[in-house]
Amino acid sequence: MLDIFSKLFQKDTNSKDVAKERLRLVLIHDRANMSPELLQSLKEDLITVINKYLEVDQEALEVNLSNVDDSVALVANIPIVQVKRSL
Repeated sequence: MLDIFSKLFQKDTNSKDVAKERLRLVLIHDRANMSPELLQSLKEDLITVINKYLEVDQEALEVNLSNVDDSVALVANIPIVQVKRSL
């Protein structure tokens, strides 16, 4: 978790670090055997289901694959605008 914060607030990144991060993301996607199109489709489906119960900021919603303890995890950051009270 600290690794994520350090990357977010790190001021000087060199091209080696950027290339390393891109390669890491490519490897994660390859391990999960999920194309970018499939990930986008999953994101759209998640929005559809979640919108049934919550109003979310669709522009800020992020869905990514992440490497966690030698496995791949689906990580979603879903900003909630408000809870829908009635179904």
